[in-house]
Amino acid sequence: MPEQASDVRVEATRRLGPPLLASRLSPPAPPEPVVARPRLLRRLDAGAAGPVTLVSAPAGWGKTTLLAAWTRLAGASAGEGADVRGDGSVADSDRPAPAWLSVEAGDDGDRLWSYLAAALRAGAGPAHDDAPVPDRPPRPDQLELLAAALAARERPVLLVLDDLHRVTDPAALSGLDFLLRHTEQRLRLVIGARAGLPLPVHRLRLSGELTEIGPDDLAFTDDEVADLLAAHGVTLPGESLRRLRARSGGWPAALRFAALALRRQPDPARWVEQFGGDQPDIAGYLHEEVLAAVDPAARDLLRRTALAETVCADLADALTGGSDAERVLAGLAGDGGLLSRDESRPPWYRCHPLLADLLRAELARLPDEEVRELHLRAAGWYADNGRPTEGLRHALAAGHWDRATELFVARWPELAPYDGGEPAGPAPTPPPPEAVRRDPELALACAAERANAGDGAAAAAHLRAAAAYAGTLPTPRRDRFLRLATAVELTLARLAGDHHEVRAAAARLIRARGAPSPDPGAVGEVAARGGVARPEVSPRTGEAAEPRTPPPGTGVAGARTSTADEVPEALAPSTAGPRGGATEDADLRAFAGTALGLVELAEGQLPAARFARALHAAREAGRPRTELVCLSRSALLQAVRGELRAAETSARAALAMPPCHGWACRLDCAYAHLALALVALHRDRPEEAAADLALAGPATGGEPGAAPGPGEAETAAAAVGALCRALLLHDRNEPAAGHRILAEARQRLAGRPQAAELTHRLLAADADLLGARGDLDAARDLLAGPVHERVEPVAPLAVALARVELRAGDPRAAGRVLPDWEGTDAAGWPLPVRLEAGLLHAALAGRDGDARRAGRLLEQVLDLAAPDGFRRVFTRADPAVRDLLAAHLDSGTAHWSMVSDLVRVADEPAERGAAEPGPTLEEPLTERELTILRYLQSILSNVEIASELSLSVNTVKTHVRNIYRKLDATRRREAVRRARELRLI
Repeated sequence: MPEQASDVRVEATRRLGPPLLASRLSPPAPPEPVVARPRLLRRLDAGAAGPVTLVSAPAGWGKTTLLAAWTRLAGASAGEGADVRGDGSVADSDRPAPAWLSVEAGDDGDRLWSYLAAALRAGAGPAHDDAPVPDRPPRPDQLELLAAALAARERPVLLVLDDLHRVTDPAALSGLDFLLRHTEQRLRLVIGARAGLPLPVHRLRLSGELTEIGPDDLAFTDDEVADLLAAHGVTLPGESLRRLRARSGGWPAALRFAALALRRQPDPARWVEQFGGDQPDIAGYLHEEVLAAVDPAARDLLRRTALAETVCADLADALTGGSDAERVLAGLAGDGGLLSRDESRPPWYRCHPLLADLLRAELARLPDEEVRELHLRAAGWYADNGRPTEGLRHALAAGHWDRATELFVARWPELAPYDGGEPAGPAPTPPPPEAVRRDPELALACAAERANAGDGAAAAAHLRAAAAYAGTLPTPRRDRFLRLATAVELTLARLAGDHHEVRAAAARLIRARGAPSPDPGAVGEVAARGGVARPEVSPRTGEAAEPRTPPPGTGVAGARTSTADEVPEALAPSTAGPRGGATEDADLRAFAGTALGLVELAEGQLPAARFARALHAAREAGRPRTELVCLSRSALLQAVRGELRAAETSARAALAMPPCHGWACRLDCAYAHLALALVALHRDRPEEAAADLALAGPATGGEPGAAPGPGEAETAAAAVGALCRALLLHDRNEPAAGHRILAEARQRLAGRPQAAELTHRLLAADADLLGARGDLDAARDLLAGPVHERVEPVAPLAVALARVELRAGDPRAAGRVLPDWEGTDAAGWPLPVRLEAGLLHAALAGRDGDARRAGRLLEQVLDLAAPDGFRRVFTRADPAVRDLLAAHLDSGTAHWSMVSDLVRVADEPAERGAAEPGPTLEEPLTERELTILRYLQSILSNVEIASELSLSVNTVKTHVRNIYRKLDATRRREAVRRARELRLI
């Protein structure tokens, strides 16, 4: 399609009416340099095969650029389902040429229809030049004639409508809506818009006739950012590139501004560190293109709620003093809106990071007293709604020292930094010395706030200040101070990754439950390892000297404490002493037990019992944040043990907890998703497993730039994530890639004797992948040493070695190494290992000709597998197991339905892996058509299918007709047969 050089050029029409600007009827030239985005071009290609494709996002997200590039590449020769080459170009085929229309502000019905008529004629082509396309808003009879003419076309008309949100009168588009409904999908629209689209988007979405591309899709990936920078002649280190993408949120306009600015920077990496929404170009663009269109009241709400990273309607009402925040926030987060919304109920919202920078800058210009009042409101709301960490931060920012102290003393177990992520921002103004002298606990509160922000040095300084003023406290208060200070010490040790000191601090905390009161002069003498001592004045400079480091095993009170090996294992409830009562006792057990569990998990251990006890104590004390930490880790540990039902229940309960809402507690949510991924994998649901695994990135390290945790890597989660990824790669016939992932994961666990169980699970999986590749000698070499040396736990390795020997055709060797799966020791094995051992015993019995014993063993395996829904152990097993399952159906089983289903799907992975790519449809089926196609396999009538999908019968009939046409079928059975040949079902 030729470019238009000027907006002044006009096109004379054959019908009466004002001239039309040709520039509005052709795509604009893209900004230079152009970055190819093949993944989005493919999305548009696929969407253009259906009725409506909507590209919706705020200003600056590259909607027009993308649509113009696609329209130009498609041109007159692009076809439906065309392939996009590596450079972004589209392979020739027979798709109709897209016709373009740029909508402008002020287009009324008459003016819009003049351009629509011209665009429709261009899309129809010269062969249909006499189509009855009116230049004015058509009458009903004209609409019906036009709809009939379009429906009768052999090829559809493809129309690209850019900036359609500029049409504010829905009546102006009523004719277009009529055509969409009555042209039998021969009119197809590709729409670019911001928000407030005057078309029935919800109806189209419900009927499966809408393809949507939103800001998340339009956001630049790391590779696309690198391509953009390279096109501008800019090179950045990988870490700086990822930070630039994270700070920009992938927003194309901001990235283009950044690329232009970086060309002039002598130190690009340093510039990226300072990149934000206060950059003049970006701030100007946000003001002119984004905020200018926002209602003043809504803009004021955005500015005041910029105080918080994320906001819900109730919090927004508390900050603004209003009562309609839900309506305003929902409107701002509408299709292509200014806010992102999560899936929780009630929903939480957040701004783009650069827009948040700008709004915070505006907030800072409000009077100090007004900002202080906002912080006080936020502190009260967070404290009352189970988010004490944010409440403490805002209380300190407001300078309300009494509230901050009270919040810390009452909610200290909930203030530990359990989640990774970005620092919480600059430190609040520190309290004056007289406030700390009066309440040393205030300095502990400041230490807790800084620990949550990841600033361990500042937290330690506040802890030293607290210790300096605590020596004269009265006995009951000094006892409490000791426990609170020890909890902060434990937190700082965990931040520093000092596991020895974490264990020592946990021991001091537990022993403090029944210990006698410390010497009044000892509280300020010595503090935790890492430097919490009474500040001393240097005689030479007159300034505070560096704190002395106490000997290992000493604490705040200066007394000898337990070492790492002396931590009370049971953490049982205390029955001695009146101090604190049952709730405080539960707090201490939950806090210390959780910290010890996290340390053990970081070392590669699987401390299920530890987290179970801490979970019970957290529930007893009523601490939801601590409960979430324990529940999410327990879910993963249950999944590793093979307790799939319990793991799924725990994981979903964790994700439903209020602390997980509003993009909070991302690490805890990631553990829950990792548990669900492992559950789905064992149940042979690879798509579901992959989706949950992607959400587990903050724990597994699979998320670029993600900080797994405070001060320490999430060792166990990373190992389980590697296991899941490797098995998914194996399922996609990529065992070599899976082997590399497992080898790297085992290397990370090297030198960690506590991680033997995880290491052996990875080793067994690695050997299986080698065996699947046919490299049986390598698999045997990997396992033989640990098995023969009886390195515990040996069961996973012995089972894997037996499978290797069986694959090598040596059942006798397999029988020798295969452990007894029915013995007393086997009851303690993880259930997946036990199921695999039982299946191998059954397979060996079958090879020996003992069909009766093989059937009995298989039935026992099924008895164990059925309650938790295990399927993968059967469907991905060797052919001998699949043969056993088929024979078991004939001999009789209490699990007939399960076995019949397993037999049906057991051969599919092998068949799919060996099959050549099948033929493709010239016109792909839409998502809704694929859904209905699956129902056509059943005996349901069209009426029953409509009832199942909550659609009208006529809609189902329309989809069925389209399915028949696209599959070149005339009957249901023929359509199903053809779909199976194409592997659509």
